[in-house]
Amino acid sequence: MATQSGVTTSGGIPAHGAALPAVYADGIRAGLVGAATIALWFFVLDALAGRPLYTPTVLGTALFRGSTGLDAPTQLPIAPDLVIAFTAVHTLAFVLIGTATAFLLALAEREPHAGFGVVILFVVFQFGFVVVCMLAAESVLSALAWPAILVGNLLAAATMGAMLRYRHAGLTIAP
Repeated sequence: MATQSGVTTSGGIPAHGAALPAVYADGIRAGLVGAATIALWFFVLDALAGRPLYTPTVLGTALFRGSTGLDAPTQLPIAPDLVIAFTAVHTLAFVLIGTATAFLLALAEREPHAGFGVVILFVVFQFGFVVVCMLAAESVLSALAWPAILVGNLLAAATMGAMLRYRHAGLTIAP
């Protein structure tokens, strides 16, 4: 079955063909850039504090060991297995977020009014991230400074947004 280039489904989403793989590729690239940005941010902060890889160790401990050991986070030894496992999960999460964002931006290119919804979704997502961190990850926040987490998240969002904005230069957002 042949598809025509530029044909969209009823929801304004690109039909299968040349456009959809490009959207996925954009999302994967944006996710990798976002994950690398936040990883580099925390690597620099940890190195300046004299404990490289401390943040992914703490987050890996919280994720894979149920916060066991976070009662005394300064005594937590750097665990390469936790760093690698957390980095893999973190990268996958960013790739999924980047892909979903690229997909929504492709929709917004065809439906300018949907672009405002993407902006609102971004704001809600950022706010939700902060609230979930403050409520559900108290042990992690006691080990890591929440402003550093917030700044890292915003840096990652900014780099992903800049990359996707470059790739979607013709995007207009209408309220």
